[in-house]
Amino acid sequence: PDYVNAVQGLEATHPKDAALLKKMEAFPTAIWLSSIADTKDVPHYLDDALEQQKGGGTPVVSVFVLYDLPGRDCNAEASAGELDVNAAGEARYQHSYVDVIAAAFRAHPDQRIAMILEPDSLSNLVTNLGTPKCQAAEAIYKRGIAYAITKLSLPNVFLYLEAAHAGWLGWPKNLARSVPLYKEVLAMAGGAERIRGFALDVSNYDPAKDPSAPPRVPEYAASDELGYAGDLAKALTKAGITGKGFVIDTGRDGRANIRTAAGNWCNIKGAGLGERPRANPAPKIDAYLYIKVPGESDGTSDVNAPRFDPNCASDDATPGAPQAGKMFDAFLIDLLKNANPPLD
Repeated sequence: PDYVNAVQGLEATHPKDAALLKKMEAFPTAIWLSSIADTKDVPHYLDDALEQQKGGGTPVVSVFVLYDLPGRDCNAEASAGELDVNAAGEARYQHSYVDVIAAAFRAHPDQRIAMILEPDSLSNLVTNLGTPKCQAAEAIYKRGIAYAITKLSLPNVFLYLEAAHAGWLGWPKNLARSVPLYKEVLAMAGGAERIRGFALDVSNYDPAKDPSAPPRVPEYAASDELGYAGDLAKALTKAGITGKGFVIDTGRDGRANIRTAAGNWCNIKGAGLGERPRANPAPKIDAYLYIKVPGESDGTSDVNAPRFDPNCASDDATPGAPQAGKMFDAFLIDLLKNANPPLD
């Protein structure tokens, strides 16, 4: 509901694009819980979803993103969080954040809830332990996510552990490192059966399906997320983790091959809205979702601003961007204009 209000505000300030923006109101988007303060709104969101469910006569699945680990965003600056990497930060994460969310979920047992767990957390432990901040956060990341899984694995809640994207962890050498890490954390949490599956391409740009993809070469990563899901499922099965589903963030993946480097992630020029959110779009895929809220900035392009990250001033990044999480009007309008499939 808050996103709809934000889009409606843009319709008033961008009248030439109002008709295009109006179409965005109909699409479900995830709700990011990026701070302890955000937890107070969870009951409100669930109550609102329940009213929609009663009015429509069909289940409404609320999608939340857990995103407040101590030392968050350890290999970048743009989305650095509020909690320090120490015992006090870990305790606040557990009791002032996760426990509060779990209580709200338990109070709404008749509603279906999907939860994406901590984007860019375990993925950084796979490839970026050379960064001192990631090295310092390693143990707390593992314990924090295991704790969250333990507390949030409720009968009406479907948990998806983040698994980055094809261009990051889809490489065979990275898959070989990531799957044992998932197995370790899931064992700490009480077993792999506590999660529904894995979330792919969160806040990223790899296409769900790349029609121009060349034939697969075994030593290379898949060029799209459906290929990566297949590779990850096989690797998980070999490790004894079976029957998992996947969700793919298609909010910005409508146009393939728009970056000069797969590692560029900040407000990428030319990105387009991808496949609309829907359930069961392909084998093993539970849903396409708009997880990264379309139009919200990845980080500021102002080199003098707090939390500036150099990636947000790369040749691929859109200039004029505000701080992470703030609405970037021009970027959203471009996403809609570049949508693939086009917005009808």
